[in-house]
Amino acid sequence: MNTTEAPHRAKADQPAATHVAAADQPLYASRVKVYPKRVFGKVRSVKWAVLIACLTLYYIVPWLRWDRGEGVPDQAVLVDIFNARLFFFWVELWPQEIYFLAGALILGAFALFAVSSLFGRLWCGFTCPQTVWTDLFMFVERWIQGDRNARMKLDQGPRDANYWTRKALTHAVWLLIAAATGGAWVMYFNDAPTVTRAILTGHASAQVYFFFALFAGFTYLLAGWAREQVCTYMCPWPRFQAAMLDENSLVVTYRDWRGEPRGKLKAEGVGDCVDCFACMHVCPTGIDIRDGQQLECIGCGLCVDACDSVMGKLGRPKGLIAFETLKNLSASAAATAGLAPGLERQKAGMAARHLPRFIRPRTVMYAGALTVVSLVMLGAFLLRSTLDVTVIRDRAPLFVRLSDGGIRNAFTVKIVNKTREEAPLALVLQAPEGFRMVVQDVEADAQGRPLLPRRADGIAQYRVLVTVPGGQRVAESTPVTFRLLDANGRAVASNSSTFAGPRP
Repeated sequence: MNTTEAPHRAKADQPAATHVAAADQPLYASRVKVYPKRVFGKVRSVKWAVLIACLTLYYIVPWLRWDRGEGVPDQAVLVDIFNARLFFFWVELWPQEIYFLAGALILGAFALFAVSSLFGRLWCGFTCPQTVWTDLFMFVERWIQGDRNARMKLDQGPRDANYWTRKALTHAVWLLIAAATGGAWVMYFNDAPTVTRAILTGHASAQVYFFFALFAGFTYLLAGWAREQVCTYMCPWPRFQAAMLDENSLVVTYRDWRGEPRGKLKAEGVGDCVDCFACMHVCPTGIDIRDGQQLECIGCGLCVDACDSVMGKLGRPKGLIAFETLKNLSASAAATAGLAPGLERQKAGMAARHLPRFIRPRTVMYAGALTVVSLVMLGAFLLRSTLDVTVIRDRAPLFVRLSDGGIRNAFTVKIVNKTREEAPLALVLQAPEGFRMVVQDVEADAQGRPLLPRRADGIAQYRVLVTVPGGQRVAESTPVTFRLLDANGRAVASNSSTFAGPRP
């Protein structure tokens, strides 16, 4: 009896009288190693296509170039930590625009909810990074150590040269993949050609090597060793994804109305399931889909291919395990109640099914939320300003009394310029009569207005002094506005503050 079948068969064969009481059950159970078998079929082909697409995007994107002009990074996708920028092709986001990132995360969450409501754990089974890299690591393991039976025989056999050679080669390839993964990750935060050359020549910074090792190590650990334990114990998604599902969601399901009772091929009065365990042998988490909906099931659908292969060899209709809705499962079970196993029961069960309802209150709600968030983000992006001014009044001291009795406040004016333009801007003060403004270390235009040079794709900061002459009464708090004018006299940015005076 192999190690993956033992827990399931023991559960079925053990008499009820020998069951251990729940209070006596151990709180910890050692991991039973899973040996997934290679499988062929439509679902497996789709998973290969998705895996290749995901890995290609991950490894290639940092090398894509995007011309943004002189002095600006030309990497298409770059999180520039040192210059506080996020570049995504033609989009450039500043720290002040972090709300766009928050909006993208909210959009992704609603998209995940919508997909789960429609197709179950499609994300977990096909596009989750843990699934993608684990699939790749298992492919390497099968390539070097052989398929399921060969790997089991290798682990249970002697620790000879063949064992250590195959294990060492497997882990060496895993480490190479993990290193490529960690290296690709740091490329999203540094110029890809530069950081690659620095890593390979030993000239990268300690921070680069730290994060390179961090992500390489976690890739090796999670995809090579932890595997299904990440999905079962570490990931929170399985524990609340049931709230996203309903009876109309497409999930991987065993059609028990057709397969039960199980029995051998030529036995009388048995269903289509021949109890071959093919579905369990290919499962990456080692579960038996025939036990119903389970936390450990990631919805990858490999059991569908395995079962279809067996049904095809036996000359029976495929689809004993399929992507099915729980509503159709119940309808088929009700329609076949009392019918003996056979073609008539199979036809009756399939005839009772209906096309899945993709448009229903839950999916409409998610679609509406996606639309609203998308429109808000689009509007915010189209209306985002490329030039901002911030004004900060000194708070220590709030004001200074001059020798002539005048009151002076000091302000810090920052010009945030998100473009490459460097033309100076005139600063104008809107305040009650008598207020005067002086900007330190800048020139004035023909009209006497201070000209503030703006830094291309950067922040320029200036010290501004606003004074009320002696003898003029001033309130404890007076609103003032600073406006920036372009060469045509058009206001391009403004910000308000208050002028602090003595208490009456």
